[in-house]
Amino acid sequence: MTLRHLIAAFVATLSLVISAPVLAADPENALSAKQLSALEAQAKRVTIIRDKWGIPHIYGKTDADVVFGLLYAHAEDDFTRIEMNYINAMGRLAEVVGEKEIYRDLRMKLFVDLTDLQAKYRASPAWLRKLMDAYADGLNYYLHKHPEVKPKLITHFEPWMALSFTEGSITSIIETIPLKELEAFYGKGKELSVAQADSSLVTPAIIEPQGSNGFAIAPANTASGKALLFINPHTSFYFRAEAAMFSDEGLRAYGAVTWGQFFIYQGFNDKNGWMHTTGGGDAIDEYEETIIEQAGALLYKYGNASRKVTARVIPVRYKTDSGFATKNVTAYFTHHGPIIRGKDNKWISVKLMNEPVRALTQSYLRTKTRDFKAFNKVMALRTNSSNNTTYADVDGNIAFYYGNFIPKRDPKFDWTKPVDGSDPATEWKGLHQVNETITLFNPKTGWIQNTNNWPFSAAGSASPIESKYPKYMWTVPENARGIHAVQMLDGKKDFTIDKLIAAAYDSRLTAFETLLPPLFDAYTQLAAGDPLQLKLAEPIKSLRGWDMRFGVSSTETSLAIYFAQALYDACRESAATKKIQIDAYVAKEATAKQRIDALASAVTTLDKDFGTWKTPWGEINRFQRLSGDLAAEFDDNKPSIAVPFASGTWGSLAAYGISTPQKTKRIYGGRGNSFVAAVEFGDRVKAKAIMAGGQSGDPKSPHFFDQGEMYANGKFRDVLYYREDVERAAERKYSPGQ
Repeated sequence: MTLRHLIAAFVATLSLVISAPVLAADPENALSAKQLSALEAQAKRVTIIRDKWGIPHIYGKTDADVVFGLLYAHAEDDFTRIEMNYINAMGRLAEVVGEKEIYRDLRMKLFVDLTDLQAKYRASPAWLRKLMDAYADGLNYYLHKHPEVKPKLITHFEPWMALSFTEGSITSIIETIPLKELEAFYGKGKELSVAQADSSLVTPAIIEPQGSNGFAIAPANTASGKALLFINPHTSFYFRAEAAMFSDEGLRAYGAVTWGQFFIYQGFNDKNGWMHTTGGGDAIDEYEETIIEQAGALLYKYGNASRKVTARVIPVRYKTDSGFATKNVTAYFTHHGPIIRGKDNKWISVKLMNEPVRALTQSYLRTKTRDFKAFNKVMALRTNSSNNTTYADVDGNIAFYYGNFIPKRDPKFDWTKPVDGSDPATEWKGLHQVNETITLFNPKTGWIQNTNNWPFSAAGSASPIESKYPKYMWTVPENARGIHAVQMLDGKKDFTIDKLIAAAYDSRLTAFETLLPPLFDAYTQLAAGDPLQLKLAEPIKSLRGWDMRFGVSSTETSLAIYFAQALYDACRESAATKKIQIDAYVAKEATAKQRIDALASAVTTLDKDFGTWKTPWGEINRFQRLSGDLAAEFDDNKPSIAVPFASGTWGSLAAYGISTPQKTKRIYGGRGNSFVAAVEFGDRVKAKAIMAGGQSGDPKSPHFFDQGEMYANGKFRDVLYYREDVERAAERKYSPGQ
């Protein structure tokens, strides 16, 4: 479970609305007459047009005007998600949730110092400060105009807060640091106080992997002779919203915006487009520090000498039943970074990227690029630390960047493990230039794919060659979605927007190409007279005849997925003990007995929960949105929609799975395909898109679930990009505050 999904679970327990100032902010969000006059003047320079899907198209004279309007519009759609993103990013979750989030906040505060962010804001370029000012002004003007909205914590936004949340990814690199070990070190061995799985949960608990798909198709492989881009983030549902941003200063971006940010994170303009997929090269390292206590001081070995450990008291404020309290944690640092855990009489420090101004600069400027040269120049800032990037443009170029922030290291060390912090040879030696990293530009195969998999199948026969790069430049293996993507893209020459969408929703579940043959072998090995031979005869026959394609009426899909879930659960502990990736362990290490037992378990579970193991997949796999709560609740007795596609774990490119264990018998998706778009770049950019549920987080809004049926059926709507098209389909046209 990622941080942002845990936040959602914790927020559901809130029974008290807290309004507390952020540093010296006015707790009532009171604006002076002069401030209010300035905001009202800016609001008049902004036009928001809501199209028939409720999507805001923001128009303004300056980029800052558009940013102001974007934050206002998205606050109208879901202020709670905006606020919670910043509460978390600033390490202030315990002030809302309580003591159990102290160490989650501590993890953020080890890297994010709010006073430092204020200084960085003041030192930022004037153009960027204007955007940060507009970001805060848009939110504060929204709160001023909506006094009925009661923030949980942040009653006044400051411009520097934008620097706490700069990348837009579902999980920041800081959040990869294990919380349990952090609390064990700083909390004197206490068990981690996070929400534990309820033993009454009965839905299969294979949590949908986070990540995304990105595809680019060159003109040689398209029917129109124009490049195509497929944008397919796999996040928790409702993590991002849709928007269009247009200014007289050259901003023309459309796509998905992470709640509370002021740039299009995954999207396009009329000249090019960009899609991020989680993964990339190694961007974070751990160091084993040898600690020496000398004359009451803590030192650590470095080379032939020793250095002083830096200690800093970090106050973590948290909510109590009677108000607030503060826990002061003495945190320790070496020149590598903060100490995050202990291991074998060593302290472990961590080093990672922490460049918020450059990161925010890169995130924003890429939306204004007009060609590959400009885009590549922005990539040279090298501050995207957790993502790969797939690119396409109107000139017919397609490109791929596997990672972006890649430190230079001595390849003789194993960087997948903590390295010796006392050895100067383990220091980073600057950053790799973009052209030194794993990249592709116009591969001869005419296509690019990434599915959070390794980069060595990114373009089929034109893929990067593994032996040319140090091991630390790639961090993950191939996966079932990557295998599927290659099958769908290789050798195809007539792609259109619709054919690309169809390929991305192809129903083949490629994981079962390797999961089922060993199961069939295990069944033939059963001894004559074994009770399971009779019990499983019909299920085995059913799976032998299956074409390995999902569908709402497919009973084989249900049986196969429940079998695979049971097998993975049976192997998970052993795989972790042996430190083998779970897919590889299941493929090579799972025993015949484990495979047979998993199928027997699947039959038993389906019989028990649904009356028969021959239950169609669409009766089990459902889409439901009952409220705007951050922590979604589901109910088998309330309306829901059948969904044919399945978890990306099993090779479904159109990913759909659970984000937290559920108390229902049916499976209700919470993560996977969220905002999805297919784009064609030509004289006029064309695009189709769909998003999970709808634009608004308000159940009373007509746009809360107006895309639900279309989403479940994989039916896309035309993107309204040009203003004349937006005006024709306008549902509402207004300025902020009207």
